[in-house]
Amino acid sequence: MSSSPSFMTVKEIAAQLDAGSLSSAALVEHYLQRIAGQDSRFHAFTETYADEARQAAQSADLARSAGCRLGPLHGIPIALKDLIEIEGRITMGGSAANRERRSPVTATIVQRLRQQGVIILGKTHTVEFATGGWGTNTRLGTPLNPWDLDVPRTPGGSSSGSGVAVAAGLAPWAIGTDTGGSVRMPASWCNLTGLKVCTGRISTDGVLPLSTTLDTPGPMARTVGDTRLLYHALREPEPFDMHSASPARWSGRMTTRTDLAGLRLARLPQNERAVATPEVLAAYDASLDVLRAAGADIVDITLPYGFAEVAELNSLIMNTEGYSFYAQLLDDASQPLDEDVRPRLLKGREVRAADYLNALRRRQAMQQELYAIFEQVDALLTPTTATAPLPLTDVDQNATPAYYTRFANFFNLAALALPNGATQDGLPISLQIIGRPYSEEQMLDIGEAYQSRTQWHLRTPPEV
Repeated sequence: MSSSPSFMTVKEIAAQLDAGSLSSAALVEHYLQRIAGQDSRFHAFTETYADEARQAAQSADLARSAGCRLGPLHGIPIALKDLIEIEGRITMGGSAANRERRSPVTATIVQRLRQQGVIILGKTHTVEFATGGWGTNTRLGTPLNPWDLDVPRTPGGSSSGSGVAVAAGLAPWAIGTDTGGSVRMPASWCNLTGLKVCTGRISTDGVLPLSTTLDTPGPMARTVGDTRLLYHALREPEPFDMHSASPARWSGRMTTRTDLAGLRLARLPQNERAVATPEVLAAYDASLDVLRAAGADIVDITLPYGFAEVAELNSLIMNTEGYSFYAQLLDDASQPLDEDVRPRLLKGREVRAADYLNALRRRQAMQQELYAIFEQVDALLTPTTATAPLPLTDVDQNATPAYYTRFANFFNLAALALPNGATQDGLPISLQIIGRPYSEEQMLDIGEAYQSRTQWHLRTPPEV
């Protein structure tokens, strides 16, 4: 993809490390220098761990030279969303009220990465308490979407810094979290690939919560291939989810990663197209043609519930649980909280316990009804976001861009976002592939088949 490490795929980086044509020390130094030189503009990172990263890179090179390679990711750097705990490090969760908060524990996913020799570059900005899809943060600053350096645009949230860091070539990949689309929306607006996993696939231990019912960490990378690598590095040995259908229920026909023959992929119902812009719909329809040419049957289905209704229920659960975690800060008017986020979570204060519990019960019943639909199809295809990145001046903070994404969280479905087009001005557009519970591998296979036939994921921002 690129001769510079800035925009290489992780697979290319790993191959060069194995061949000895690139050292981990040089690789890490490259990214640290880019961060030092450019992040004052992009504002992706809250903090970098330069000294520790350099030491880890030197150790990785020594281990490789001694034949002690820990695996394919040994010596490769990564960026982490500022929700992920590292003992003794500042973890703010996007809140200025937490500027001095030091983590008491190290997240399981960090431990897992370190065991494989992955090097932590630093933490990336997030919307406060991960509560927002636009990617803005009024107190700590909004990362700049690198696809337009003249007009500040939505980077996507809440994993805004992770998306911008990868898109701007400040890290080869990153980890975000997804409660209503917070991995997929930054992926959509930053021209990345992002995977929303099902609950239990990747540990949330040591990740600051928004909703224990809905939270899932997930990988963000340039390609499906890199996304799969990071997913494999993070996933738990066995999924555990007491609230959803057993993974054993879904057999899931696997593809050959380039041939989709025999798969039934459902198109977006006609009545759900109205919220998307003409350019997003044109890219979406072109994607259907690509997948059809790859052998998939594109079929129509009738969904028992609309995206708007599902998004509202997802929001009720998310805000109620989020308020329970941050009530002490939210109820204290003197705390320096984001003026856009506080009203969202304060809605959770008004929800009666009976209404919250009824929403959980209704969710379980609705899941069973939707799962019957997924007995008939392998995936549902939608746009990821209804628009390309918006100017920040056009953002309505009382609205959400998560129209198409919350569906997967509410029903605990696997979902993949990947680049599928560009506007007339070159801004990214994205396709979402939503699959059955615990069908992450199949979604990655479909995505890999798509990327083998297109080049949208190879684009890099201009002048970066």
